[in-house]
Amino acid sequence: MLTNVIQGLLLPLLGTSLGSACVLFMKGSLNEKVQRALTGFAAGVMVAASVWSLLIPAMNHAEHMGKFAFLPAVIGFWLGVLFLLALDHIIPHLHLNSNSTEGIKSKLPKNTMLVFAVALHNLPEGMAVGAVYAALLAGDSSVSVSAALALSLGIAIQNFPEGAIISMPLCAHGTSKGRAALYGILSGVVEPLGAVITILLSSLITPALPYFLSFAAGAMIYVVVEELIPEMSTGKHSNIGTVLFAAGFSVMMALDVALG
Repeated sequence: MLTNVIQGLLLPLLGTSLGSACVLFMKGSLNEKVQRALTGFAAGVMVAASVWSLLIPAMNHAEHMGKFAFLPAVIGFWLGVLFLLALDHIIPHLHLNSNSTEGIKSKLPKNTMLVFAVALHNLPEGMAVGAVYAALLAGDSSVSVSAALALSLGIAIQNFPEGAIISMPLCAHGTSKGRAALYGILSGVVEPLGAVITILLSSLITPALPYFLSFAAGAMIYVVVEELIPEMSTGKHSNIGTVLFAAGFSVMMALDVALG
């Protein structure tokens, strides 16, 4: 079991690392349409994971509450949204294709704030993986080893293009390829860290497990609506982002149902 957990926690980081390493072999920057397509795919995966891998198991875990089984999911969901909203206002960061920084005022280099933006995006994904594996370790019958692996694999798949999306613009801003790849990898380190913290907290407060599951869902949905959907919809021919959103949603849904 421990081996399965370790592998599941590291899979998303592997996806980010491999994607970031692409900068070592590619020239120039990613085409704008390609970026929108990949962002849409990532958004679709995150929304599907929030529903099938987090919110539904959270309600199943609270089914002893009868008609009020939705309550922990709703409360946890909103706590996740508010948590990311707070971090969004506190951590200085800069989104791709934006000249306006967010968070508290800072004199940090532009590249650093770009990495912070991706790290802020990756944190909920790590929390989501951690929450699912916490449920698995707690013996929750609504979560199987294969279902937990499906979530890790789905997030790893969408992390691969994300790693390239963050590393290649760093090169465009003057960062060497080696450092750009390293920064991309570091932005993904928050995922296993967030996962481990979530597992530790949920093990201390076992009855709160459905809240942790839905908390991660709320945090991911916040990132999708606040960041990914606007990025995939900018410029002309934004329907490519919508189509890839549907593709990402379908892939994650299929993984969860087939492996769960």
